[in-house]
Amino acid sequence: MASKQKYYVVWEGNTPGIYTSWNDCQLQIKGYPNARYKSFGSREEAEAAYSGNFSQHIGSGSKAAKAPTKSLESFKDAIVWDSISVDAACSGNPGVMEYQGVDTRSKTQIFHKKFSLGTNNIGEFLAIVHALALYEKQGKDTPIYTDSKTAIAWVRNKKANTQLKRTAKTAELYQLIERAEIWLKSHSWKNKILKWDTENWGEIPADFGRK
Repeated sequence: MASKQKYYVVWEGNTPGIYTSWNDCQLQIKGYPNARYKSFGSREEAEAAYSGNFSQHIGSGSKAAKAPTKSLESFKDAIVWDSISVDAACSGNPGVMEYQGVDTRSKTQIFHKKFSLGTNNIGEFLAIVHALALYEKQGKDTPIYTDSKTAIAWVRNKKANTQLKRTAKTAELYQLIERAEIWLKSHSWKNKILKWDTENWGEIPADFGRK
C-alpha cells in the first residue's frame, strides 16, 4: 500500500514554506537554530497552519517537529556502526559548499572538502564517491550512510544530474564531478549505500549543524 502524502510546513527555517517531502523539508531546517516545522496530512491543513502561528501547532504530535526521544545506541541493531556517514552543507545553494565523511559511531572526521561555489546535492554526491574510492583503497566493503535520496540516485545512475552553471568559479568543481562520474563507470563496489533514517535516528553523524 502506498504511503499517504504528507505536507511539511516550515515556519522558521532557511526558506519557510510548504514542502511535499521530508527530504525537501530537511534541507530547510538542517543547521537552522530553533527551526519550527511540522507535517500535516493534507495541503489544506498545511496552508491553514502556515498562515497562522507555529505555537498553535507545535507539540501536538508531529514526528517532524520532535527530536528523537531515543539515543542512537538504542538503534544498535538497525545501524551498521562500522561505516562512513557523509553529508554536505551549502551557504545559499548554490553557494559556498563543503562535504565530509565521518566514522558513524565516533563522528571522527575522515575526509573534508570545501568549494567556493556548489550545491548541496553535488556535495552529497561527491562525498559518497569519495567514500567509495577510499573504501576501495582500504579493501573494505562496509556501508556508507547518506541522508540524500538524490545523491543515492545520482550514484546509482553514475551521473550527477546537476543544473549548476559551468563558470570559472565552478571549473574545479566540475572537474571533480567528471572524475567522480568516470570513477563510477569504471569501477564496481560491494559497499551498500544506505539512507540514514533521519526521522527516527536524528541528524546523520556527519551533519555540519549549519547550512
